[in-house]
Amino acid sequence: MANRTAVIDLVALTDTQLQHMPRLTSLLTSGSRCRLQPPLPAVTCTSQSTMLTGSPPASHGIVGNGWYNRTTAEARLWQQSNHLVQGEKIWDRLKRMDPDITIANCFWWYAMYADVDATVTPRPMYLADGQKIPDIWTSPPTLRDELQMRLGQFPLFRFWGPAADISGSRWIADAARHVDITSDPTLLLVYLPHLDYGLQKLGPTHADMPRECRLLDEVAANLIEDLQGRGRQILIVNEYGIAPVTGDVSPNRELRSHGFLQVRNEKGREMLDAGASRAFAIADHQIAHVYVAKNTPLSEVCDCLAQLDGVDQVLVGKSIEEAGLDHERCGDIVLIATQGRWFSHDWWNDPDQAPDWQRTVEIHRKPGYDPRELFIDPAIRFPKFAIAWRLLKRRLGLRTLLDVIPLDASLVRGSHGRVDPELDPILWCSEDIPMPDRLPMTSVADLIEQLVLSE
Repeated sequence: MANRTAVIDLVALTDTQLQHMPRLTSLLTSGSRCRLQPPLPAVTCTSQSTMLTGSPPASHGIVGNGWYNRTTAEARLWQQSNHLVQGEKIWDRLKRMDPDITIANCFWWYAMYADVDATVTPRPMYLADGQKIPDIWTSPPTLRDELQMRLGQFPLFRFWGPAADISGSRWIADAARHVDITSDPTLLLVYLPHLDYGLQKLGPTHADMPRECRLLDEVAANLIEDLQGRGRQILIVNEYGIAPVTGDVSPNRELRSHGFLQVRNEKGREMLDAGASRAFAIADHQIAHVYVAKNTPLSEVCDCLAQLDGVDQVLVGKSIEEAGLDHERCGDIVLIATQGRWFSHDWWNDPDQAPDWQRTVEIHRKPGYDPRELFIDPAIRFPKFAIAWRLLKRRLGLRTLLDVIPLDASLVRGSHGRVDPELDPILWCSEDIPMPDRLPMTSVADLIEQLVLSE
């Protein structure tokens, strides 16, 4: 008979944060514990897919939080279909060994349309008038109304954006608890991202971070104790550690200055024209994928970017293969930022010519991950009034942008993506089993299988 197991992803949890989390610290004194070695890049979608497939990005194809589709000439981040993840997933493996095993996924990424028995994932409604309404996607579909009637509307704007706080992770924990009780899956996956946002916004050494750690400590410990009380084994994993940063690097501005990147003017705003560019970068925390058009010498682009302040490594050809990123979705060049820096996707030189959506929370349009979406522009003197006024205009039927996000990249205080052993994430298992000091993230799927199927 399979063992009921919960795998909880406590994003950005390292020993530094654990110092301020007494309940988790107490829980972690028993069982087994080790450090996890993330893949490159150490970012959410890549790390999660690596854990769930047991294979590197070169095999599963998730080379970052997004990539460039050369056929459609579009950059897309934060897509949601599980069909994008190539290869056998842990639930495919477990069900092949025991068809009676059931799986529930609460907010791990690429959740939609996965071959699991229950799914909960964020899925806002985007209306024609520009409104974004918080919502979720579930399988079975009836679970959507069931959860939001019981727990209230999913707090999307506290899950990501300037107002992000513990509410998002608390709602997910409550949803996971409900799924556990009502569906009783063999394997329950839970994603609690709270620490991630504070560490990026404030930085690891900020005076407010101990409080943020304690908030997650309460939510996570309560969930773990409840799940253990129902007879579950617990596996805590994490995707990466977060390092302090002091400034960004803009490879697209450098590429533009050398004539590689093209823009299209739309009503005085400069839009990246990816398909017309000889080279451009998709920025993803401390990693950037550079896509180079045919007949453009890679050496010229490499020479251009290698001289850019803040670029630590320029991977191309064999070095991309050695990094485990040799997949058709990968950039022709992969940049790794210098320690203490991160990559922005910016290509404009005049702030007034930045795309109008750049000052909004717009995770799908931007050709790069943008941590500035965690801030309200400090130049706005009365931010609450500014937001209220914009929302009022929307309620009156007027189209308006929630353009309150800053362009200033120096506000960001934490980032990740580099593989740095000093920032190895934590892995902990409630069961006493042999562990190495450092476990490759590709081994997590094997560990889950061992926990679920062991006698």
